[in-house]
Amino acid sequence: MNFYFAEDSERGFSKIYSLKSDSRDLNWQTLKKQGDILEINLNSELKPKESIQINANYAVKIPKVQYTGYGRTKNGYHLRFWYLTPAVYQNGWQLMSNLNMDDLFEDVANYTLELSIPKKFHLQSNLYQYLTINHETHDYYLIGNQRKDIILNINSNQKKFKTFKLKERVIKTDIYNNKITYNTTNEIIKRQISFIENYIGKHPHTEILVDANTVNKNSLRDLYGIPDWLKPYPENFKWESRFFKALVSKYIDDVLLFNKRNDYWLTEGIQTFLMMEYINKYYPDVTVFGRFSNLWGFRGYNLAKLKQNDKYPFLYQFSARRFFDQALTTPADSLSNFNRKVVSPYKAGLGMRYLQDFIGDSSLISSFKEFYKNYRLKITNSTAFKKVIINNTDKNLEWFFNDYIKTSKKIDYKIKKVKFLKNEDSVEVTIKNKRNITAPISLYTVKDKQFKTKIWVTGVDSTKTIKFKADGYDKLALNYEQIYPEYNSLNNFKNINNSIISKPLQFRFLKDIEDPYYNQIFYNPNIKYNLYDGIILGVNFNNRPVIKHNFEFSLTPNYAFKSQNLTGSFSFAYDQFFEKTKIYKIRYGIAGSNFHYAPELSYNTFYPFVSIQFKRNTLRDVGTKSILSRIVYVNREIQPNQQAIESDRYNILNFRYIYSKPNVIRRLQYAINAELGNNFTKLSTDIRYLKFFDKKRSFNLRFFGGFFLTNNSDGDYFSFGLNRSSDYLFEQTLFGRSESTGLFSQQFVISDGGFKSFYNQPSFANQLMLSANTSVSIWRWVEAYNDAAILKSKNENPRFFYENGIRLNFVPNILELYFPVYTNEGFEVTDNAYPSKIRFVITSSLDRIYNFIRRGLL
Repeated sequence: MNFYFAEDSERGFSKIYSLKSDSRDLNWQTLKKQGDILEINLNSELKPKESIQINANYAVKIPKVQYTGYGRTKNGYHLRFWYLTPAVYQNGWQLMSNLNMDDLFEDVANYTLELSIPKKFHLQSNLYQYLTINHETHDYYLIGNQRKDIILNINSNQKKFKTFKLKERVIKTDIYNNKITYNTTNEIIKRQISFIENYIGKHPHTEILVDANTVNKNSLRDLYGIPDWLKPYPENFKWESRFFKALVSKYIDDVLLFNKRNDYWLTEGIQTFLMMEYINKYYPDVTVFGRFSNLWGFRGYNLAKLKQNDKYPFLYQFSARRFFDQALTTPADSLSNFNRKVVSPYKAGLGMRYLQDFIGDSSLISSFKEFYKNYRLKITNSTAFKKVIINNTDKNLEWFFNDYIKTSKKIDYKIKKVKFLKNEDSVEVTIKNKRNITAPISLYTVKDKQFKTKIWVTGVDSTKTIKFKADGYDKLALNYEQIYPEYNSLNNFKNINNSIISKPLQFRFLKDIEDPYYNQIFYNPNIKYNLYDGIILGVNFNNRPVIKHNFEFSLTPNYAFKSQNLTGSFSFAYDQFFEKTKIYKIRYGIAGSNFHYAPELSYNTFYPFVSIQFKRNTLRDVGTKSILSRIVYVNREIQPNQQAIESDRYNILNFRYIYSKPNVIRRLQYAINAELGNNFTKLSTDIRYLKFFDKKRSFNLRFFGGFFLTNNSDGDYFSFGLNRSSDYLFEQTLFGRSESTGLFSQQFVISDGGFKSFYNQPSFANQLMLSANTSVSIWRWVEAYNDAAILKSKNENPRFFYENGIRLNFVPNILELYFPVYTNEGFEVTDNAYPSKIRFVITSSLDRIYNFIRRGLL
């Protein structure tokens, strides 16, 4: 949004004045839909191994740094990709637009650059630099051979970058910690360079620039980040791990030249693998939450025991279990942001560790070194790496370079059966492949949660039975060390005794990650309020760990202090995912609840449902499409000696289609709703549109249209409501569901007509309703709203309503106030009872509040 509404003075552009060769003008044009690529028509044919000199005269307007990470900073400039560079010719032109992903396919070149800057500024670059100090300027002569690109930092702060001189390297960086001494930092960098070069080889250049802008731009925040002032990790750990990642990136990106938009998995895989190896060597026991993992009440959780290297398979599984992961050969510009920055690099790194364990550490490391040495500063691709590693092992790796790399197939094996053979003093194990990838798997014998032996099993495309010597172990386990990423690791364990209850029940407060040794049930406090039940306290029991299961249940028994009754709700649901259809998932379930809708009168709801959620065209698209079908059974308690009417016990068949496209600038969502009751059938639609004019001003439009196909019901219980519906499906969270006067009658939930004002005349329609609600930003959270509606009931003429007023939109859908000003019944503000006409939106939903905070902070 910031870039979209930026002023022209804040954006950048390029303007080419001329392109010449041998003093003759060259014809050129930009490519359609790729305005950053120039096609130059030469005046004569350029034969193989011939060269041409092109002189370009052009101007570059530097944008603000906030948009791309490069440009004008507060104290100067940080520049990259600001100059013309030739495209790579390899079996044709490899054309690639700069999509702000820092992955341009470039060949190395020799650079010379002359730069004159005001004397108050200082320059740092990844090129060798020679400085001449004049009266008013610093004149730099820069030179660099076999460099992929140029990075310049021009800054008035001379101390922004520090230089660390080692035996064979000079490291210039603005990623340092002032609390760590220069000598300590120097020793850490020296150790890291030695570690990297032991795995892959030496960097070809003496000087290496490691800049924070590039590093920060291409990585998400630490997903488990804890404020530094709490000092959760060992001294130097956070800076050291961050700098190591940046340094590895320079060793790979500066040296290996290939199309990262297609072959990113290789560089990301090596970088992530080296990061895991470094942590495993120097910080093997550091957990994700650092010293907070030892806090009383938390240290017993599996989440607290999660080591730094455990987060890689954990986050991969988080995405894979929801089928949000993508194949590693998916072009980088087609990956979702989370997959590009987290899941795909993690899967690629885990793949390298998978190979390391399967083919042997020495074979993998020698392959890294050979590939790095043979293709250093040469155009190459991942196929060359495949050839190198295959030549260094006698094991079949086609499963890796085909299914693991080229598809999003998921590894999932289980121990189906264990049989003890007394006559042979051995154990017979049957392993089942639950999915459609055949990959090698590791099988362990386990005693007291420690593995004793390990073997690799291959060729399990369906089931396979092998034998183990019975030798002092009580469990068998697959992938015990989490070497390779797996779709579901809970079915990897089996007791030798084949007991019926192989895993005891474990209760956990709030939430935790899955524990393969227990069947977990989570519980957390549940607090609600309504006028009739008063404060409602209870406990929610569920089976939803951090990574959700396909089958979920939720049971919430409550006690209401005012009504002094037991209340509550329940739900059971199963998600069925689809990989090769336009359907993303189908959710089947049943749910119900029991609360009070009036003083001493309760209601029960019960509804089986099926919902279908469709896939997006790509994971980079925003928006959802879904269909919901359900039958809602409602039973409302009635007063003693009172005869039940149709609004007390009823069931409604409901179909609903929902479309949402929440773009940043323009947002559109609509729902089409059909309801078939005992005595009525009706259709309705709810369309909402939001458009931002700038970062602070917006226009909001909602249209509601509904009509009855048939309606033989009595009264207005099932009718359309202008300013408040009866919510007979019990979907809304209303504090005073049956109130017509008093504070709780002023609660506003947008539905049906969406009006905020109260009217003296009837405001229900049992035949037709059309309504439009609009609001326009005035200042910050102050908006003006205007609404208009037509209502038509049977045997009555159409009625027209309109209103306007002021909306204080403090926190959307959580805290809002509506002040009516004028309606078709006159001015509202002059009424003595005006305070009773103010409407409010307030929620007691902790989930809604949490999601708002999460979106704002994460």
